[in-house]
Amino acid sequence: MDEQNKNVIDEQTKNKMEEHKEERTDLTAFSQKVLQLREEISKVIVGQQETVALLLTAILADGHVLIEGVPGVAKTLLARLMSRLIDARFSRIQFTPDLMPSDVLGTTVFNMKTSEFDFHEGPVFSDLVLVDEINRAPAKTQAALFEVMEERQVTIDGTTHPMSDVYTIIATQNPVEQEGTYRLPEAQLDRFLLKIRMGYPSVDEEVKILKRHQETRNLIRLEDVKPVLTIDELLDMRKKLDTVYVEDSLLRYIANIVEQTRTSKAVYLGASPRASVAMLNAAKASALLGGRDFVTPEDIKFVTPSILQHRLILTAEAEMEGYTPLKVAQKLIDKVEVPK
Repeated sequence: MDEQNKNVIDEQTKNKMEEHKEERTDLTAFSQKVLQLREEISKVIVGQQETVALLLTAILADGHVLIEGVPGVAKTLLARLMSRLIDARFSRIQFTPDLMPSDVLGTTVFNMKTSEFDFHEGPVFSDLVLVDEINRAPAKTQAALFEVMEERQVTIDGTTHPMSDVYTIIATQNPVEQEGTYRLPEAQLDRFLLKIRMGYPSVDEEVKILKRHQETRNLIRLEDVKPVLTIDELLDMRKKLDTVYVEDSLLRYIANIVEQTRTSKAVYLGASPRASVAMLNAAKASALLGGRDFVTPEDIKFVTPSILQHRLILTAEAEMEGYTPLKVAQKLIDKVEVPK
């Protein structure tokens, strides 16, 4: 009986090795596409390697992204560029204080010819949607995105309208301007896979930007950027997430980090299980972007700060001491022992 079980185990191991070998061969073409994406982005965006890596991670992990940064650091440009590189439908919504939910979702209009109501789709009906300055619209309009972000569908007058399989929202917001802005509800923030902070370029990077503008021949217009990925190729890339191997010790590592957010004295509201799942999927995507079919602790440590910072609500004492959600998240990550 033991010998029979051994043969079964050996056969299963052999099959897994064959699948593993085949998957690694497939990653060669995958890595070439990723390299091509990075090269095309670098032709337009100078620096911001971490931001680009996190944005690619979110899109591969089938998640929405919130990009935060001061005006002029190319938040909108990066979002528009990503939409150009993926051969998909694109729409942009500029959020303003007077924007109504129907301006985003669409509305039903009475058709005089047919004596029926026709639904006119709003700009949210697309594959990649850029929501510019999302914190400028009031809560009622922001809430219009709740259903479409989580369930990839919109319900208008009792009729459900599904979105495409690649549906992704890339939102931007300004962290310093307060006048005419509204704080995003926690329930909506939780629906963003990542919150990416886009900072200033270094001096060398800024010199490179200036040189590109000085030598106009080196400037590449968005209209000249050609798609690198088709919708089918992006969906195939997402399917590879299921083939990425994650050890049980890393699953416990993720759970321990999330548990820290729920027991820390600096945190009033910790991360939910949705954050745990987000960490797992983003870590898998990070591994694939690194050319690997297995997750390492470094993948988890790379994506986790951007996953936790917008999900944590700090205590008043922690805020008074000058802590930010990002700093607290990083401290909590460092407290958890890394699996060996």
